[in-house]
Amino acid sequence: MIYDVIILGSGPAGLAAAIYAQRARLSAVVLEKEYMSGGQVVNTYEVDNYPGLPGIGGFELGMKYREHAEKLGAQFINIEARHIGLEDEGRVKVVYTDKEEYRARTLILAMGASHRKLGVPGERELAGMGVSYCATCDGAFFKGRTVTVVGGGDVAVEDALFLARGCAKVYVIHRRDELRAAASLQERLKKCENVEFIWDTELTEITGEDHVDCLKIRNRKDGTERVLDVDGVFIAVGTIPNTGIITKLLQLDEYGYIRAGEDGKTEIPGIFAAGDIRTKQLRQIVTAVSDGANAITSVQEYLNTL
Repeated sequence: MIYDVIILGSGPAGLAAAIYAQRARLSAVVLEKEYMSGGQVVNTYEVDNYPGLPGIGGFELGMKYREHAEKLGAQFINIEARHIGLEDEGRVKVVYTDKEEYRARTLILAMGASHRKLGVPGERELAGMGVSYCATCDGAFFKGRTVTVVGGGDVAVEDALFLARGCAKVYVIHRRDELRAAASLQERLKKCENVEFIWDTELTEITGEDHVDCLKIRNRKDGTERVLDVDGVFIAVGTIPNTGIITKLLQLDEYGYIRAGEDGKTEIPGIFAAGDIRTKQLRQIVTAVSDGANAITSVQEYLNTL
């Protein structure tokens, strides 16, 4: 079978694309390597910036997207793409998996992004043993204990706010002297009495035997070092795009994101990018959903030319 469109990924961008594809009566299939749809949003405790649904849980929002798509008849297959190829001078796009191949006239890349690692000693060794990249996933294990959040963006502040509700002490380490997060989030965090900021500082090592017990940190301005006794560390220093399977197929920017505008068009006709995986000014749920809708509009325009 040759579909009208294959959608790779079922985060907000992929799910929005699936919804719009069904409404456009396109033959479509969504390929998702994880067992759960929603992407990064399912690990967000509370979403406060999605219009009309203030304070909705990230998991609940992700499930609503999936339920909407399924209600319209969207087809989902739980499988991981290994390679993408072109046939018939590019008119047919092929997604290769370990089990079978999927063909379509168009392809929407919506694989999102993954947590960026610090790359410091102890990070890999103690992953899952006090080192976490998801406060809403693992925060409950640290109730009444002392933890650290590394980062200064929206995600880092959201993580710190969530942890402050149950932890005795929350340190926020940031390599600059001010946060990059939205002002409203900063205001809420600065009101938390059990949160302490450590500015102009970077984490250099995570230590512990079977579990994190302390962090080595260094001030970037004067070079002074100190040891911070903690029970866990939550790393929130950004994301890296999941573009591994298309690095030889499409042109990426210096950070590894797919070069594509709001219409989702890439340099290859019939291949579109949506969500956190593409070059854009703002990577938020609302812009990812918009990308998914725009990508289907571009798909329809392209199909009309065949």
